[in-house]
Amino acid sequence: MISNRDTSSLAVVHSLPTWLPLTATWLHNQVRGLPSEIKSHIVCETTENLDQFNLLNIHCLKDQPRSSLVPEGLLRRLRLQKLLSQPYLDFLERVASINHARILHSHWGDTGWRDVHAAKKSGLCHVVSFYGKDVNYYPQFPIWRRRYQHLFQQVDLILCEGPHMAQCIMQLGCPAAKIRVQHLGVDLDRIEFRPRIWKDGPLRVLIACSFREKKGIPYALHALGLLQKQLPALEITIIGDASRDPRSHPEKARILEGLRQHQLEDQTRLMGYQTHTVLFEEAYKHHIFISPSVTASDGDTEGGAPVTLIEMAATGMPIVSTTHCDIPSIILHGKTGLLAAERDVDGLLQHLRRYVEHPESWHEILISGRRHIESEYNVTKQAVKLRDIYLSLFASKGNG
Repeated sequence: MISNRDTSSLAVVHSLPTWLPLTATWLHNQVRGLPSEIKSHIVCETTENLDQFNLLNIHCLKDQPRSSLVPEGLLRRLRLQKLLSQPYLDFLERVASINHARILHSHWGDTGWRDVHAAKKSGLCHVVSFYGKDVNYYPQFPIWRRRYQHLFQQVDLILCEGPHMAQCIMQLGCPAAKIRVQHLGVDLDRIEFRPRIWKDGPLRVLIACSFREKKGIPYALHALGLLQKQLPALEITIIGDASRDPRSHPEKARILEGLRQHQLEDQTRLMGYQTHTVLFEEAYKHHIFISPSVTASDGDTEGGAPVTLIEMAATGMPIVSTTHCDIPSIILHGKTGLLAAERDVDGLLQHLRRYVEHPESWHEILISGRRHIESEYNVTKQAVKLRDIYLSLFASKGNG
């Protein structure tokens, strides 16, 4: 139990559905990097990739004795939809109580809404981080707009990646006083800066993301298909694949069709999902990273920005991306990378050509890119800021 005079060990419970998908490495960095004053407990429904993302104090509902849980099948037969999440919420409250937690940090807005009652019942300060589809996709549905209104009334603090996302959340009805920009960070101690150089031989271009419409891969392929006509050789590597989300399967078909249409099949390696280690091994073999995010036809967006942009800029790779959401906060156009408008194939092609025609200009851009990441997206600095947010919130409300 923490007193007014002792903040040396503030227990925080991190709540999320699954710890941890390969596409959420940044969350592992965020929790792992918190200073020693914060004792983190992860509460989740399921786990995966623990060989890469294992931490102390992971509490998984699926690993609990089934006799201690309400049978989910019974709940469904009774059509008590609101109770379907009750076993998880009971488990969350129990973990928080046993470990004397004072703050609940829910990851993703929909998780935050689900956790509201548990936070209130347990007397926890409640922090919710928004990351992506929870910002623009879910609010298209009236039920989620209503749910978010309830969340914004009850929550103590909303964290988001950048100013664009903050504005979007404010427009959903969250009071500005409850919103804080908290950049996602990358572990720069583990990311070697190797400024790329290209003089001759094949130009190697990397794409790394899930196959989702908002990632804009078909536009990248169109631009690369045009670019190859002026290059002696072009090699493309795509790391990523369709996920369990049904929306990703039509996008995979569009990507494969794009490779055929633009005659890029022979020049392209499709590697599927890979570990973070493999991603970086491949990154250092490539010259340019392209990530042309767009607003999807169903309204889905990055919300903030892909963390791979931060990582690739940190490695010293030239970036081509778009003016989508908070990407312009990470990639400063003309200074640390080049940005086109969404769905602007000609703009993407122009930026690729600029890199190809002026490789002597790369070094200054790459140096500036690394410095920007060191200043604003270093996980150590961001973890200290997150610790300060927790301590300040607890001081103002937890001891009230």
